[in-house]
Amino acid sequence: MKVLLFGAGGQVGWELQRSLAPLGELIALDRHSASLCGDLGDLQGLMATVQKVRPDVIVNAAAHTAVDKAESEAALAHTLNALAPGVLAQEAARVGALLVHYSTDYVFDGSGTRPWREDDATGPLSVYGQTKLDGERLIQAACPNHLIFRTSWVYAARGGNFAKTMLRLGQERERLSVIDDQFGAPTGADLLADVTVHAIRQVLHRPQDAGLYHLVAGGETTWNGYAKYVLGQAKKASPAIKIKAVEVAAVATSAFPTPARRPHNSRLDTSRLQATFDLSLPNWQSGVARMITEIL
Repeated sequence: MKVLLFGAGGQVGWELQRSLAPLGELIALDRHSASLCGDLGDLQGLMATVQKVRPDVIVNAAAHTAVDKAESEAALAHTLNALAPGVLAQEAARVGALLVHYSTDYVFDGSGTRPWREDDATGPLSVYGQTKLDGERLIQAACPNHLIFRTSWVYAARGGNFAKTMLRLGQERERLSVIDDQFGAPTGADLLADVTVHAIRQVLHRPQDAGLYHLVAGGETTWNGYAKYVLGQAKKASPAIKIKAVEVAAVATSAFPTPARRPHNSRLDTSRLQATFDLSLPNWQSGVARMITEIL
């Protein structure tokens, strides 16, 4: 089997290099790759790459993920998040490949408190959310043999993330202010990568299981609750670490204005994924605790 991976240098892409390797020959590209085009901004180059490699599976872990910058870079975000996945879908259909792609909770408007299901009405609040939704639709129109995973609050031990920021600030300040009116589940890139491979194996044998799924860790929290958990786990994992923060104050989203609006409700219902692929997703705390131990 031949697997073509885009976005190999990102948080999810890095973990996918590990998890995809046992499937067969893995060609892992990022936008700086020389021999083959891995740049989602080069649509003609993407076509040529897929036609040359003729993979059995294409996994796209690349995207324009700078949510606030996307508000002033709408054309670029549309190319990377919508047009490029559409091109990959067209080429996947042409060579008979399974296409795997990652989307986001930002396709919803964040209203209510119930976890979002795959068939709920969408309503993006931002350019980022709209372009990711456009990408989903282009894939669905061009390539029935696809897996689209909507996820949220992704972190990894490699690269920057919210937990690392909280650890740094917690050692510098006695009081932190963190948003407590956005709800979701911190989800590890390693979990995404492992579930992806599990799903790929099944869909290659059961094409009827292809489609759109929500994939996040179990449970829910707020950014405030996430921050408190990170600091608490850091103290347990490394007693020598000097956490100055004695208070993590709860504040509203409005306390930190941003160019792009954030959804308040980022809860995603994973029932369909768990039932289809016979999975039990771990609670978010277990993955975060493991990550904290790894980075300290």
